Amino acid sequence: MRSEFLSFSPPLIGQEEIDEVVDTLRSDWITTGPKTRRFESEFAADRQAEAALALNSCTAGLHTTLLTMGIGAGDEVITTPMTFAASVNVIELVGAKPVLVDVEPDTLNIDPRAVERAVTAKTRAVLAVHYAGHPADMAAIQSIADSHQLAVIEDAAHAIPASYRDRPIGSGSNPTAFSFYATKNLTTGEGGMLTGPADFLEEARVISLHGMSREAWKRYEKGGSWRYDVVAPGCKYNMTDIQASLGIWQLKKLPLFQQRRAEIVGAYNAAFQELGELELPVVRDNVEHAWHLYPIRLVADALRIGRDEFIEELKARRIGTSVHFIPIHIHPFYRDKYGLEPNDLPVANDNFERILSLPLNPRMSEQDVADVIEAVDDVARRHRRRRRAA
Repeated sequence: MRSEFLSFSPPLIGQEEIDEVVDTLRSDWITTGPKTRRFESEFAADRQAEAALALNSCTAGLHTTLLTMGIGAGDEVITTPMTFAASVNVIELVGAKPVLVDVEPDTLNIDPRAVERAVTAKTRAVLAVHYAGHPADMAAIQSIADSHQLAVIEDAAHAIPASYRDRPIGSGSNPTAFSFYATKNLTTGEGGMLTGPADFLEEARVISLHGMSREAWKRYEKGGSWRYDVVAPGCKYNMTDIQASLGIWQLKKLPLFQQRRAEIVGAYNAAFQELGELELPVVRDNVEHAWHLYPIRLVADALRIGRDEFIEELKARRIGTSVHFIPIHIHPFYRDKYGLEPNDLPVANDNFERILSLPLNPRMSEQDVADVIEAVDDVARRHRRRRRAA
């Protein structure tokens, strides 16, 4: 057994990031400035996006998108229950109604057939979440949206550097929000990015910084003017140059990070494929998975213990895990406001009851991976149900 606890998903920060942050701290700009602009440009190029807007979170990207689109009271936005609350909270915050629909049983992404059934005269947009780093079925979702003249918003908090049909997530015309939280594939500690058409992002940029017509860098740089106009009631969502300093180097290292994630996934798949007690993640043929998460599902009736006990057994073996996610319709606010029951969304609810995420990050050593495999295998074998002889 391990002597030290294996954390679920720590960041991997190198000397290059530290040096870049120090360089920023010694410069004239520590808030939004030249390094933020550089990070935006390099991120847009990486994602093959028309433009990018650096923000302080993925949540800010989603909220800013809804505000820029003018979605609000009386509108409906169709989305998934298998996501973090932020994806749905922003719909509430603009005064619109989130309409939760069930997910596909294999990928756990939003089910396009359920989206089609949920469209009403009040529907303004579909907010698709790329769960665990596996892209949603965007062709089907886009077709439905186009036929009903709906906007599509992509929550790509898990999805860098994922691709769909050989195109990077974030490269299309849909506003797409990324997360750079501490646990993500690319981190700036806290932070996010919004990609999309350049004209849309220019409107979003105004909303993201108090509704001001001119940001601080443009006002205080040499030759700048102190004058500005507030043209809309905006938010305070800008990224700082300190955060961008981390992001510049994390983006450079992303291919190596991703290679390591794929190696760990390969080891997990090889080790667990014969364990009948586990259902492993799937990868469809037309996607490149970002492998932000490696969620396994316990096979119903194959074990004498449930998900929570399985997690505790792994914790006793010093292996950290998490659960992604508690479905939105189970949380008290949404449950009570909309009168929802767990089985109103049966696929999401069933999978939640038996899902857990194993450690997956580029800091993991070969011994760390071996320890996770050994612990999962041991728990599954110790607690498997013995089949009666025929």
